[in-house]
Amino acid sequence: MIDKKWLRIALWLSIITIVYNVAEGLVSVYFGSTDDTLVLLGFGIDSFVEVISGIGILHMVLWMQHSEIKNHDRFERLALRITGSAFILLAVGLVVGSILRLINKAMPETTLPGIIIALISIATMYFLMHYKLKAGKILDSDAIIADAHCTKTCLYLSFILLVSSLLYQFFRINYIDIAGSLGIAWYAFSEGRESFEKVRKNQLSCSCSGNCH
Repeated sequence: MIDKKWLRIALWLSIITIVYNVAEGLVSVYFGSTDDTLVLLGFGIDSFVEVISGIGILHMVLWMQHSEIKNHDRFERLALRITGSAFILLAVGLVVGSILRLINKAMPETTLPGIIIALISIATMYFLMHYKLKAGKILDSDAIIADAHCTKTCLYLSFILLVSSLLYQFFRINYIDIAGSLGIAWYAFSEGRESFEKVRKNQLSCSCSGNCH
């Protein structure tokens, strides 16, 4: 018997995830491009990857409200493939951007927007991660738990954005922005590779006690 209360909570968590990440992505990409801040630009694009995951979970939760999903694997494999592809494309883009930044010797004008966005994101992602994990366990949904771990990755990326933005704001060293963007690229590539590895090995569930491996 599906817990209707937590099904509604899961629905709202998905909606909040989508709306917040669309807004965060647009703001981050805007300031990342206008201030020439590669790490903030990459962070904004990553927000749109989270939107893809959120849409998949929203679709599944809406279906669960009306009928029991018999084949979770099909939904999870599709979501993992789409999310994995997006993460890998993001990683490649950030590496290319970092190389071009080194060649052109471009420097950010300011990283203050990155500091503000990172602080807001840390608070929001922690809230979403906590309740997604709880909803996933109560509803016995591997897909919701996997989405919570995707949110946890975004939380880590928010800390990378915060640290690199703070360091650059104080020291004005271009390599700090590049290092931050490569840090996001590494996380994105790891998540993308892990997504395809799970599809290949047919290991679609995640442990709630630690990282998704």
